[in-house]
Amino acid sequence: MTKRLLTLAAVLAAASMVFAGGTQEAGKTTAKAGGFHIGVVTGTVSQSEDDLRGAEELIKRYGAVKTGGMIQHITYPDDFMSQQETTISQIVALADDPAMKAIVVNQAVPGTAEAFKRVKAKRPDILCFAGEAHEDPLVIQSSADLAINADFISRGYTIIWAAKQMGAKNFVHISFPRHMSYESLGLRRQIMEAACKDLGLNFVFETAPDPTSDVGVAGAQQFILEKVPQWIQKYGKETAFFCTNDAHTEPLLKQIAAFGGMFVEADLPSPLMGYPGAFGIDLSAEAGNFPAILKKVESTVVAKAGAGKFGTWAFSYGFTVTAGLGEYAKRIVEGTATKGSMSDLYKSLGEYTPGAKWNGGSYIDANTGVRAKNHTLVYMDTYIFGQGYLPTTSLEVPEKYYNIKFSK
Repeated sequence: MTKRLLTLAAVLAAASMVFAGGTQEAGKTTAKAGGFHIGVVTGTVSQSEDDLRGAEELIKRYGAVKTGGMIQHITYPDDFMSQQETTISQIVALADDPAMKAIVVNQAVPGTAEAFKRVKAKRPDILCFAGEAHEDPLVIQSSADLAINADFISRGYTIIWAAKQMGAKNFVHISFPRHMSYESLGLRRQIMEAACKDLGLNFVFETAPDPTSDVGVAGAQQFILEKVPQWIQKYGKETAFFCTNDAHTEPLLKQIAAFGGMFVEADLPSPLMGYPGAFGIDLSAEAGNFPAILKKVESTVVAKAGAGKFGTWAFSYGFTVTAGLGEYAKRIVEGTATKGSMSDLYKSLGEYTPGAKWNGGSYIDANTGVRAKNHTLVYMDTYIFGQGYLPTTSLEVPEKYYNIKFSK
């Protein structure tokens, strides 16, 4: 099996602020009567802030529907697992707008595939894009025009490789049963365990509460605050920690900074993911300026915790996927991009990550070897605070990891 690699480096063009039937004023575009709309669905600030900020960036550029613009943004419930029908209804309701031409859901939590099926039944003309799909690949592929995930296969290896470069001897993977039932997250865990064995690290799995359970976000975060010092005492400071949930990230970072250990990058990496809260960083003046955000976060982290212990992606993955998929949808509707063109998709993502290096490829079913036409996996170089980039996108990931089959 050959993995198709797609690399993006500085493939940016100036963003057009004009769309069919629209006008530009004061730095944002607003729609005239007869213009089209794009629905953007994200989690809330407490569950997935970066995803939401990507929607705000689209609104900043192209205006909100309520003020005559293009973007209709809504959020699904924090407890989306027990309120799937609410999430589905919210997404499907966007199709009632006759001007709606595309719907982007990021993160595409369980229920998104069913929602897209209902949208397509009502309005087959609406583009349905799933960012960071939680449902099994074959499920989301059955109804989405495009699904995109962080490259869980390649990163299962590159994160372990990066941890070793940072000096880790142990790797602690923190998650819970719901996430481990997802192919993307469960298979990555299996690959991480295999990579640890091959690269000489000790792999440990630790269970933490699901923030969508009865304990909620606050209870899940309190658990992490209490357990991390115990884990560091047990496994030692030469231990890299990783968690699969956004809500766990901030307390994990906070305790690693206080008690020792390392952190390669978040499940959905970003300098905004956990770092501002964990290190008390005010980024209000830098909002939306990721080079400035990275610089400020890096200086604070290095000053408080030292160089070489914490990492991220230079640009927010969650922010980029929300904004980039919205951009891609806009360009397809306008006729300046082609549906299914990976080149056009990468250019749309690159609109929000100037100069970044990407790698990735089409999702390949491990059981059948079939390459999906509407599901792509992506990742970016890892940035270590105080040291700079690790060349993870240039690594040759051994073929054996692409042949590991997911087992629940």
